[in-house]
Amino acid sequence: MTVATALISLTLLGTAIAALLTWANRMLPDAEDDIADSINALLPQTQCGQCGYPGCRPYAEAISQGEPINRCPPGGDQTIRALAELLGREATELDPSLPAEENTVAVIREPACIGCTLCIQACPVDAIAGAPQKMHVVITELCTGCDLCLAPCPVDCIDMVPA
Repeated sequence: MTVATALISLTLLGTAIAALLTWANRMLPDAEDDIADSINALLPQTQCGQCGYPGCRPYAEAISQGEPINRCPPGGDQTIRALAELLGREATELDPSLPAEENTVAVIREPACIGCTLCIQACPVDAIAGAPQKMHVVITELCTGCDLCLAPCPVDCIDMVPA
């Protein structure tokens, strides 16, 4: 009978600890993650890397740690103002030291395009339309000018031009 009593006691103790941990997890959320989630929701989700981070979520986490809010060209002034309001910071101009120009878009030189689809795969905002072995085209209204389509193009038929 002592083994059965011990098993019942340990089961009840484990259940109580699990219930306590579950309650604590719900009642005590990680505040830093909440801030990063709120910041990430305001970013344009282009995952273009123009801010110097590999995507919007890493940049949101850096902002929550004090990184400047003015390093997102696709988001522009509207995103800077929204971030400033959320975080209680001053809205500033877009960082002029960013490598990409804010008002550029990709253009594919049609006669040179071989239809490899590598640019389509590289575009984080689906601004390039086309099919395998067919000419591709950039939908300029969607293009953020991130330059991510340039490197994978094997025939160098993509140019960045003023929007």
